Amino acid sequence: MKPIETKQEYSNYVDQKSPNSPIWKNCLNAFWVGGLICTIGQFIMNFCKYQGLDETASSTVVSIVLIAISAILTGLNIFNKIGKFAGAGSLIPITGFANSIVSPAIEYKSEGYVMGVGGKMFTVAGPVLVFGISSSVIIGILAILFGAGA
Repeated sequence: MKPIETKQEYSNYVDQKSPNSPIWKNCLNAFWVGGLICTIGQFIMNFCKYQGLDETASSTVVSIVLIAISAILTGLNIFNKIGKFAGAGSLIPITGFANSIVSPAIEYKSEGYVMGVGGKMFTVAGPVLVFGISSSVIIGILAILFGAGA
């Protein structure tokens, strides 16, 4: 085999050796698993409303339950298997966020509760929190300056 000399030759070599992703299958799995998670959330919401909770309280209960389920499944190493199967479908924001906090905490617990769990728990979620909070503050200031506030 002759040596690879150009970027194009290397790109062709990588394309030959890399397996093709089953894009349609991956999209279908992400769609139905994500839909199933949303359906479970809707069932919880309907149950809460049936029990007499208002919209805000029901939404809070749904968030708490989905976060708890995601954290428990992450701890049992089931969420990772679902993630490999469903891809982005399992990373609906609230379940994916819970997974991104619990996973590093579990991985680094051998380093102790302060430096391991506490220090590493927000390695993935930290930037999301910083940019989310920062952008909401900036938008709030702009809304006040331009009179869009209530």
